Amino acid sequence: MKIATWNVNSLAVRLPQVLDWLAANPVEVLCLQELKLPDEKFPLQALKDAGYSHCAVFGQKTYNGVALISRLPLHDVTKNIDGFADEQSRVIAATIETAHGPLRLVNGYFVNGQAPDSDKFAYKMQWLDSLREWLSREIKRMPRLVLVGDFNITLNDRDTHDPQGLHETIHHTTQEREQFKALLNLGLVDAFRLFDQPEKSYSWWDYREFAFRRNRGLRIDYILVSEPLKPLVAGCIIDKLPRKNERPSDHTPVVVELG
Repeated sequence: MKIATWNVNSLAVRLPQVLDWLAANPVEVLCLQELKLPDEKFPLQALKDAGYSHCAVFGQKTYNGVALISRLPLHDVTKNIDGFADEQSRVIAATIETAHGPLRLVNGYFVNGQAPDSDKFAYKMQWLDSLREWLSREIKRMPRLVLVGDFNITLNDRDTHDPQGLHETIHHTTQEREQFKALLNLGLVDAFRLFDQPEKSYSWWDYREFAFRRNRGLRIDYILVSEPLKPLVAGCIIDKLPRKNERPSDHTPVVVELG
């Protein structure tokens, strides 16, 4: 099965692109971030018509919002981090029955953080602490787990176009990368790096200064798999093609294939 993650930066704007991408890339599950619309505005019928009749949605007007769009039934759907009070719609999780057994899929739109030492950065650290504590319980309950989403963190210097110039700026701070490594220490693996990949592989490019054309990007969209799933990972790619669309999202899809 194939699972994809994509920060669409407004589903209302990008819905035709999402439908076109799904027609060309019929993944079993597409995990979306930054819906920027409330639940009642979610295009359920359009996605059902496209073959995705199982949707779990956690929307929010104007900002944030996450969803799971699936060909397969979704069970045990939960929203946000258990035990962490949050007004933002950032996490949705569900269980999927697969040929190898149940799989827990967690889709997150991680906090941006704005700038080190800001109130929003402190919120990011608290949010990441709570996410890790909750995931540690989830993995014990469901060892076959996949965590996907827009992490708003570069794991290391290989994941940024300018490691020196952006050193200790947002998405690149030691604190953020330590939080990311703490997630990996739960028993998760970066699926993209299980394979030889081209250098300067990124998933996000600023709209300004011809960043995509110049490949001045960041890899901040990730798919992490738990150790029991690692032997099943048959491939993981970043699909840059949607970033060439007219009025694209600043992010592009990441896709993992599980054998």
